[in-house]
Amino acid sequence: MDENQIGTIIVDACFKVHTVLGPGLLESVYEVALSHELQCRGLIVTRQKEIPVVYDGIMLNEGFRADMVVEDKVIIELKSVETIAPVHKKQLLTYLRLSGIKLGFLVNFGANLIKDGITRVVNGL
Repeated sequence: MDENQIGTIIVDACFKVHTVLGPGLLESVYEVALSHELQCRGLIVTRQKEIPVVYDGIMLNEGFRADMVVEDKVIIELKSVETIAPVHKKQLLTYLRLSGIKLGFLVNFGANLIKDGITRVVNGL
């Protein structure tokens, strides 16, 4: 399954989770629910996956944790805020570059309509 096929499943799962739970809960609640939904659809999901950062040939212990990595091909960065700030998209793009993963989704479950809360971010895809 390629990144775009996984992405289609992710978007559909986000719609289901948002429809059932609605906006306004903590990010951690959406993380558990979305992870469950994706696993029910047969995808391998890793939550809070540590991604190492290499700087000048040195492995830095202070890497980052991706909220979710699906099938080792797509990063999902979750938010539950009133509005997404430009820094959130930059953060996801940096995660994609550092991990070598090509596709990511910034998902804001705080949006009234989830279609307005999903942003697709690509790294050379």
